[in-house]
Amino acid sequence: MPAMMGYMRITTLADVEAAAARVAGRVVRTPLLAAPWGDPRVPLFLKPESLQPTGAFKLRGATNAVCLLDGSARGTGVVTHSSGNHAQALAWAARDAGVHAVIVMPDDAPAVKVEATRALGAEVLLVPVAEREEAAEEVRRERGATMVPPYDDAAVIAGQGTVGLEVAMDLPEVSTVLVPVSGGGLISGVAAAVKALCPRVRVVGVEPELAGDLAEGFAAGRRTSWTVEQTGRTIADGLRVPCVGELTWEHITALVDDVLTVTEDSLLEAMRTLATRSRLVAEPSGATATAAYLTHRDRLPDGPVVAVVSGGNVAPDLLARVLSH
Repeated sequence: MPAMMGYMRITTLADVEAAAARVAGRVVRTPLLAAPWGDPRVPLFLKPESLQPTGAFKLRGATNAVCLLDGSARGTGVVTHSSGNHAQALAWAARDAGVHAVIVMPDDAPAVKVEATRALGAEVLLVPVAEREEAAEEVRRERGATMVPPYDDAAVIAGQGTVGLEVAMDLPEVSTVLVPVSGGGLISGVAAAVKALCPRVRVVGVEPELAGDLAEGFAAGRRTSWTVEQTGRTIADGLRVPCVGELTWEHITALVDDVLTVTEDSLLEAMRTLATRSRLVAEPSGATATAAYLTHRDRLPDGPVVAVVSGGNVAPDLLARVLSH
């Protein structure tokens, strides 16, 4: 029987393993990289999802979702809303499957992400950030396209869970897994996989202080929403979702042990450290888990820590500024 919380089905290890079989050969099985600059008490390993062909973990969930489309759905295409990484992921997965993709993006999304999405053959619609979900839903109604949500979807969560499956297979003695949180799809899937295979592991979500809706809600025991004006203050553009999803909230409350927040300065320092000491390019969102390791090591138990480097789609001018300091 599938695990249940309330009325929502919790992703199982079998779901993640099935997703892993579907995406095999279509996504990169990223390695775990030891960080020699880590603390010997809590040795650090990096999971560089920035090495995916679209630059972020999102390719896993999007690919799994597209693989599950039937013939009719493939004919009518797919649609989603995204600030960039899920946009590129769905565009890539759709192109690979010969499926038309419509991507609704906020009009303040980084140009590098918009251009990359268009280059993959997707139809891009730019709208004000507060209107992106409504605009995507309108496309779904008018064209009959299948919605592939960026996070609050069982197929997407199972696909993202392949990150955790690989972590558990490569480092079964892992003590803590640090995961960036926006809508919650990544941490939901990762927690489902690693908790099934390594029951003693601690799964910890990480957010910027300026987009800490989950940290607030996790402490209060209720799903909390921030405004787009609040979350829009963080430099981590991939983590500006005002609230985790309903399905991902069920996963988080069932499986996640803690949520930490990090400062904007710590995000930039983590980007710099990853680039100069581990030769990894990370966008601010992708450096969030590493920032938590750098600033909250005293709150982590002894034993190996994995920080998920969730994405590397950083604007060149921002990367240049970070490295110049």
